[in-house]
Amino acid sequence: MMLVLSRKPNESIVINENIVVTILDVIGNRVRLGIEAPREVSVFRTEVLEDKPDKPDTPVSKRQLRVTA
Repeated sequence: MMLVLSRKPNESIVINENIVVTILDVIGNRVRLGIEAPREVSVFRTEVLEDKPDKPDTPVSKRQLRVTA
């Protein structure tokens, strides 16, 4: 199931009361998102997540997107 929402630049959605996703820009067919989340929440692009190795000891820090306040 997927919830589909329409948002304009500078509008946000809140997930689980502690994650905020804000639309920063819409240029052509590209959307820039800003994500505010607690440090313990990992945020990945789907193509990176699909490419992520299954081995827990393999470093993925270079490909992981870190959320900063």
